[in-house]
Amino acid sequence: MNKNVVTGQEVTGLKDKEASDESAQTWPLRRVGLRVHDIATSVDYYTQLGFAIVRDERDQQGGGSVGLGVGNQEILSLRAFAGGHPRQRRTAGLYHFALLVGDDVELGSFLKHRIDHQLPIDGASDHLVSQALYLSDPEGNGIEVYADRPRETWQFLQDGQLRMDTIRLNAPALLQKAQPFDGFSNRLRLGHMHLNVGNLERSMAFYQILGMNLIVGIPGQADFLSWDGYHHHLGINLWAGRNVPPVEPDAYGIDFYEIKREGLAPTTLQDPDGVTVIVK
Repeated sequence: MNKNVVTGQEVTGLKDKEASDESAQTWPLRRVGLRVHDIATSVDYYTQLGFAIVRDERDQQGGGSVGLGVGNQEILSLRAFAGGHPRQRRTAGLYHFALLVGDDVELGSFLKHRIDHQLPIDGASDHLVSQALYLSDPEGNGIEVYADRPRETWQFLQDGQLRMDTIRLNAPALLQKAQPFDGFSNRLRLGHMHLNVGNLERSMAFYQILGMNLIVGIPGQADFLSWDGYHHHLGINLWAGRNVPPVEPDAYGIDFYEIKREGLAPTTLQDPDGVTVIVK
């Protein structure tokens, strides 16, 4: 996350591929979808970022959709959206979606690849529980690429809240661990979602029904929620303004995101700000 907040995802520091595969089966966030103006440019960007194409349903007219991910796991869906318009600045919608990589070696490798190939990075932060890089795609959608620190190293404040911060990333230390990067590993996950909303309390009530709990709150600015004590699977913030209009159905940007969680029946919902949430 940005804006003096922390962002993160689930337990990394997975010791081997077997543990990674097990985590993939239980990870609650599965896929995020974007409506895009120029699908060819977006696909080029995301494959350069480190994704592989796992589904290609484009037509000859430049329509259709493409699924990107790792192995046979689709994490990002791009849908060509004819006749749409850019998202207005002061509206609800996507702040960023976050890609959780396997460990700090993979994050350092990704960082070195970006630097060596002179590919842009918008920002970098250490959140104590995680280390993060921030980017924007060609249509202005925010992306975070991050690695968690082992959960046993997380610290808690006297009031019981998880200790997180936004401080300068030690990029040289990450770069020292870098190895050749030719794409994301199979440990990649949709780590968390971070949304601009119009009302924190209203959004909190909706997502608590899905079983999320508040982990950290920044009064009057942002809240971070999760399942199972993770630092957050969802961030919600007021940084686009209070009481901003909901997501416009004909605007480019977030299309949906998917979750899969034991105890939640499959359904399709809309959150209070018009974001489609698919429960698998």
